[in-house]
Amino acid sequence: MATPQTPYEAVLHAARDVTRLDTALDAEMLGAALLGSVYAIAETDREAAVREFVAGFLAATSRRRSAAATTIRAVFAALVPEAEGAARVRPGAYAPTWAGQLGRVRLTGTWAYGDVYGDQTSYLATFAYDDVEGGPEHAVVALVDHNIGIAKDVFVGGPAERIVEQAREVCTEDEFTWFRTEDPARMYAEVSRHLEVTDDLGELPAQGSLATDRALVGARLAVLPGRAAAGARYVPPPTDEERTRLVRVFLGSPEAARFGLHAVADDDLASLHFCLGLLLDHAASFPDADPMRWSPTVAELFLLDWVHRRAVLDMDDAALLPRVLRGWTAYAARQRGLPAAAARRTDEAIEEMVPEFARLYSTGERRSPATAAVAQLMADGVDPDDPAALDAWIEANRHRLTDDPA
Repeated sequence: MATPQTPYEAVLHAARDVTRLDTALDAEMLGAALLGSVYAIAETDREAAVREFVAGFLAATSRRRSAAATTIRAVFAALVPEAEGAARVRPGAYAPTWAGQLGRVRLTGTWAYGDVYGDQTSYLATFAYDDVEGGPEHAVVALVDHNIGIAKDVFVGGPAERIVEQAREVCTEDEFTWFRTEDPARMYAEVSRHLEVTDDLGELPAQGSLATDRALVGARLAVLPGRAAAGARYVPPPTDEERTRLVRVFLGSPEAARFGLHAVADDDLASLHFCLGLLLDHAASFPDADPMRWSPTVAELFLLDWVHRRAVLDMDDAALLPRVLRGWTAYAARQRGLPAAAARRTDEAIEEMVPEFARLYSTGERRSPATAAVAQLMADGVDPDDPAALDAWIEANRHRLTDDPA
């Protein structure tokens, strides 16, 4: 056979045996895998790229009458029904008997499970075809990473019952995890919201089946009932008044007393409130803006990365920050009702991070250019509130600010 001259011809060639598959599910998984290559190489708005590719494919193959061509057209139309021309696609006369079952599934259950800290949540839904020719009951799993705000991976597979039971068993045996029945509308809202972010990433997570299963996951999400009423979950950061109240309540807590934060010396008050402000600012950088969601992972992101890029600490701030973080995370764990072992794990992790935090503070190697400039300004004794002094310093250091590769 001649080498395919266009991407559409290449897809037709790759799908040449689609009619030999046993079920509609097999065909939909093949179709999703073929579209996964389009999804993977798109630079932005990957979902739109797939939709446009399907529209182009349907237009370019509209006169093809072979069983393989008409069948893969029907598969793509079922996977991406919003693509232009999809609504007009019908399986050909020689299509397999299962072609009429493409996309015709019903939801049979939804669950969610994750870690007690709230770092990650996996959403699980099971689906069955209207007819046995469609294929077996199967499961869709979407892993949402709340720390980076994306759907980190998706997966379609079976047997559905075994996947559900395996997830349930793992969570039952691990005190740091949970498992529950989930509202379909909430699953739709959470997975769709995070997939939108993933779809626009310049680079996809390296491992997993995100690209190959994305189109089929999208088609299954569209089946979830109640999705029209499911709004995007957005928790705004606390207002200034709410921040003040949070700090006041915390300083009156037993956790603040345990770490000696309830009665610091007057000379340390400014550093104490500065450090507490950094904790709240860091929480506000997450989509859910929950100042009570802390874990060993979140603490590491804060103490060994974020604070160095976003803040300029003096020696008093740096000396106090780990203790403030330990007190706040212990308080937050109690507010969220976490197991004592989970709170202890976070505290121990922070304690282990302190030497590395101190090293990064002393070297400044993770400072952003902006924080590095401010740190140098402060080291040079320049008052940031003195415009004339600030202008003079900028002029004198212009070469350093523009040439520094950091």
